[in-house]
Parts: sequence; C-alpha cells; structure tokens
Amino acid sequence: MKKVAILQSNYIPWKGYFDMINMVDEFVLYDDMQYTKNDWRNRNIIKTFSGPKWISIPVVTKGRIENKQKIKETEVISFQWCKKHWKTLQYNYAKAPYFEMYAERFSELYRKCEEEKFLSRINYLFLTEICEILGSPTKITWSSQYHLEEGKTEKIVGICKQANASEYISGPAAKQYINPQLFADAGIRVSYIDYSNYKQYPQLHGEFIHGVSILDMLFNLGAQTASYMKSFH
Repeated sequence: MKKVAILQSNYIPWKGYFDMINMVDEFVLYDDMQYTKNDWRNRNIIKTFSGPKWISIPVVTKGRIENKQKIKETEVISFQWCKKHWKTLQYNYAKAPYFEMYAERFSELYRKCEEEKFLSRINYLFLTEICEILGSPTKITWSSQYHLEEGKTEKIVGICKQANASEYISGPAAKQYINPQLFADAGIRVSYIDYSNYKQYPQLHGEFIHGVSILDMLFNLGAQTASYMKSFH
C-alpha cells in the first residue's frame, strides 16, 4: 500500500500542508502547473504586532503568465527579500517561547536561499527543512520527474500510476474538478484530508488565527508542534 499526494509548492505553508505531506509515502510537488499571481506559491501569512501580514517573495512574471509561465520556471527578482523576511520574523517573533531554538537554523536557511533563483527550489528548501524539524519521513519529489498526460485528472492519475500509488490523498477543494471514475479505473483509492477541528495553541499578537505559516506554531510551541497537528501522533 502506497499513499501519494500531489500539490503545488507553497512558501512556508500552514500546518495543514504539512499534515498532508506526513499522511503520505510520497509527496509530489506539482510545479509543472502554471504560476498564479496573488496565491500561496510565493507568499504566506504571519502574525505581527499590527495584525496578520503577508510576506511575499518578489518574482518575475513573463507576459501572459496565465498561459505561459510554469511554477518551476518562475524566478525571483532579487535576493533582498531573504534579509527582509528574516528581519520581519525576528522583529515579530523574538519574544515567542521557542524562537531562539530555531533562529540559527532559519537564519542559515534564508542565507542559503540567496543562492537560489527559482521559486520552486526555495519552497523545496523550506519544505524539507520543516519536515526534518517535524520528523516527517515522507519522500518529496517533483512532477517533472514523471511523464504528464493530457487532462487535469489524467495528469494526476498518471503520476499516481507511475509512482505505484494505491491511494491518492487530496485537499477537499479538489472534489470540484477530480473525476473519481478515472482513479477507480486505475485501481487507486481517493481520500480527502479534513482540515477542520485543529486545536488552538498559544499565539502572540491578538486573536487566534489558524491559517498562518507553520513558523508561527514552531516559534510558539517548539517540540510540542506535532501534538497540535493531525498526522504526527
């Protein structure tokens, strides 16, 4: 039995993203898909003294990106964002109980990102580093390692078949476009992750918010982070 999930890479995503990674044996970064503006690919939300705030990686968009630019082709504009983001995290999370525990690790990660020009690679570095912190053993691969068929569901089924998957784990929003019959014909079970009923945890800066970057959990909870998630028990 092998479980697979396929999802576009996000920048320092929220806890639900990492629960999906940990629920499967192989997590495929679907970066052959088109890059979308104002999405989670290059930005995420943190809590600050002045409320929730987006931190975004500036990227190059070429012409009509809706038709031409894939996520894996998307390049950063400059590397100044690395120092800016790290300073923003330092300023807003310095008083979090476990910030110092991870400060050197993430400071080094941001320095490493200064050497990367592709957004996908930057996202991958954060994903693998955070998975290591959480203790997730999931193998992370790229859709470019697979032959992609034509058709939205056909692409996903094709990757699953090549990965020898017996079960495909998806986000709930995919119910709107997935054709379950194609999975059934391939002998692959489809399951959907449930993002409801996460426990609240102590947060800085006002009212509790679930949908923030997982860095918020790490800085506030440290090693207790896994106990507030769904798949790490």
